[in-house]
Amino acid sequence: MFTLTEVASLNDIQPTYRILKPWWDVFMDYLGLVMLMLAIFAMTMQITRDQVACLPCMNEAEETSGAKPESGCQQTPGEVASSIRVPVGTLTPPITKDLTDEAVHQIYESQPQPTGVKTNLDFQQYVFINQKCYHEALPWYSKYFPYLTLIHTIILMVSSNFWFKYPKTSSKIEHFVSILGRCFESPWTTKALSETACEDSEENKQRLTGTASAPKQVSLEGNDESTNVSPSTPMLGVKFTAEKPTLEVPSSMTILDKKDGEQAKALFEKVRKFRAHVEDSDLIYKLYVAQTIVKSVKFMLILAYTSAFLNKINFTHTCMPNIKHLTGYAKFICTHNMAFMLSKLLITYVALIMIYGMTCFYSLFWVFRRPLKEYSFEKVREESSFSDIPDVKNDFAFLLHMVDQYDQLYSKRFGVFLSEVSENKLREISLNHEWTFEKLKQLVTRNAQDKQELHLFMLSGLPNAVFDLTDLEVLKLELIPEVRFTAKVSQMTSLQELHLSHSPAKVEQTGFAFLRDHLRCLHVKFTDVAEIPAWVYLLRSLKELNLIGNLSSENNKMICLESMRDLRHLKTLCLKSNLTKIPTNITELSPHLIRLMVHNDGTKLLVLNSLKKMTNLIEVELHNCELERIPHAIFSLTNLQELDLKSNNIRTIEEIISLQHLKRLTCLKLWHNKIITIPSSIGHIKSLEALHLSHNKLETLPPALFTLPKLRHLDVGHNSISVLPPDVGLLHNLQHLAMNSNKLEVLPKTLFRCTKLKVRCLGHNALTTLPEAVGQLVQLTQLELKGNCLDRLPAQLGNCRLLRKNCLVVEEHLFDTLPMDAKESISRETF
Repeated sequence: MFTLTEVASLNDIQPTYRILKPWWDVFMDYLGLVMLMLAIFAMTMQITRDQVACLPCMNEAEETSGAKPESGCQQTPGEVASSIRVPVGTLTPPITKDLTDEAVHQIYESQPQPTGVKTNLDFQQYVFINQKCYHEALPWYSKYFPYLTLIHTIILMVSSNFWFKYPKTSSKIEHFVSILGRCFESPWTTKALSETACEDSEENKQRLTGTASAPKQVSLEGNDESTNVSPSTPMLGVKFTAEKPTLEVPSSMTILDKKDGEQAKALFEKVRKFRAHVEDSDLIYKLYVAQTIVKSVKFMLILAYTSAFLNKINFTHTCMPNIKHLTGYAKFICTHNMAFMLSKLLITYVALIMIYGMTCFYSLFWVFRRPLKEYSFEKVREESSFSDIPDVKNDFAFLLHMVDQYDQLYSKRFGVFLSEVSENKLREISLNHEWTFEKLKQLVTRNAQDKQELHLFMLSGLPNAVFDLTDLEVLKLELIPEVRFTAKVSQMTSLQELHLSHSPAKVEQTGFAFLRDHLRCLHVKFTDVAEIPAWVYLLRSLKELNLIGNLSSENNKMICLESMRDLRHLKTLCLKSNLTKIPTNITELSPHLIRLMVHNDGTKLLVLNSLKKMTNLIEVELHNCELERIPHAIFSLTNLQELDLKSNNIRTIEEIISLQHLKRLTCLKLWHNKIITIPSSIGHIKSLEALHLSHNKLETLPPALFTLPKLRHLDVGHNSISVLPPDVGLLHNLQHLAMNSNKLEVLPKTLFRCTKLKVRCLGHNALTTLPEAVGQLVQLTQLELKGNCLDRLPAQLGNCRLLRKNCLVVEEHLFDTLPMDAKESISRETF
């Protein structure tokens, strides 16, 4: 026997799931509970009271004639009354031994005589007949109706809650309910909606009064000084548009506890992952539709066969149990004592089933009438400032539709965690709470140029406290997804250099006006050219621009997306990319550009015709561009002073003679190439002061090289030179000589005539002796001899008064071969 509590546990769904049960499901659950109670009540009554009472109803004439029994009893009332035998003694008073026989006879005479049908059956026979007729004459529906009701109710309850129990859906539902509850109760949800309410109320107030906060006046261009703009307008391109002013939110509303902020950030991540996991399928929707259809079909089946058996429950039944040989009677008339109760319960059950069925049909109508696999937050977007809340689909949309049937406030609050604007606001608040002015001040360092520098790496945004560092000169931002320069950037009066490494930046208009007039150097590292902020091309005071990223013509039409004509003071342009040709619009910078650097990643630079127009260039660097010769466009740069062709594929430099027309060329760098020989025509470049030919394949040096009268710096290290020509003594102005990592065995004595030598790098050669004439180099400050075959150092090395031990690169045992006075002279400190 089931108790009500045990059976009710079948419908025990977790309380948190109630938000996914619309009113019709709740109503059907209650109907199921009522039907369950009805079934248990009917079962209890049937187990305790269900039985039939039977009496014989066939007369002797029918019995002797063998007539076939009919549906009713054929005895007259008098015959039935005369055949009934009432047990004697049921109404007589007790007889005691003190009474005489005559007194007892008088007592019996005074009692009324029994009436009814007189039979020859005793009590045990009646019990047997009743049991026999209960199983044979009583319709099966009368006997099993309560059990069927219980089974049907359990099936309907299981069907209603199957989607909560099925493993592939219950896991998603459980996760969704958990996230939804946390989003609803999160302090960030309340704060975000409160800020929206404040903004809306302020907007309405301004609309009614017809006034708004007066925005500051800033100039967009030199000829447009009176344009009114909002300080919160973001820089999206060349044009500026006025937008709704950003309202200052009270600090009490924006400050969020660190713990609450971390929980909110975790919720954003969970919502993002849950959406990606659930939105790609519609299994929950299909399962809910399937169980609703199952309940509807079940309802129709129950209603069909119940209606057919509704008239079978009667009070009177005729029974012919074929026990005449035992009782003497073939036909009995029986009464079912539960017929009245069961008929009323059945009518009630049918009424409940019909209500249940109509509710099922309504739920089906709702399911198929509305596009439940799509959900729009349009209303939420209209009521809040989070206009970027995306619409969702499939199971994610279906779950939100179900939640709306419970309370639409849940989806409104949940939408806050689908908005990137909301996430950015939270990130900004948490960021400002963590990165205070004191913390940032501790990170400020001095760089190689003795400038105050701050490097921020992988933050969620730019802390507001940065703008309070008024003495900061260099700001480096790396891998920061959201960078926004507000009007407060104008406080950083010392800022001149900005680095944006994979950190897309937006600038409010007032902040842009400040950067436009004060920023001198900008480094932008990106993946695609579209990531370069548009306001970069409008910084008219910019002197140096470094663009590092993909600028290939196949992907983004190079740098021609924006004009550079507004960079009126740009002096240095550095492009570290994969260019195949020099961008044509760089020629717009030709009147003032003096330094051009192209550092490729190994991509071959084919077209250099644009260089011909840039006659004001003083310095050109073409690194790793797979050049095989010196580009002819270089020969047109009459003002060129330094040419650097490092890390190319140059093998021959016969055209170097054309460089003699560049009268101002003082530095030529052809290092890290594959040059085999140096042509004698190099002697025609009389203006040359520095020549870098290291990391090539040189074996000899031409005599013409030593006829360059102004040559001060010669670097031919990391080659295969075995002999240094005596003509080296002709370089009277030589100050720096680097021949390390060659095959030198002897140094010519004429080398020591170069008395202006300050640096001499001769390490990793095959030298066996160092001439004593080294003492003549009185200006020598650095000497490298490590990696040779020297046995000792000459004592005359002590005459090099400017040489110090830390600049003398030799083996330790060689230093010990010097006399004591020489060692003391070299080891003394410089004051």
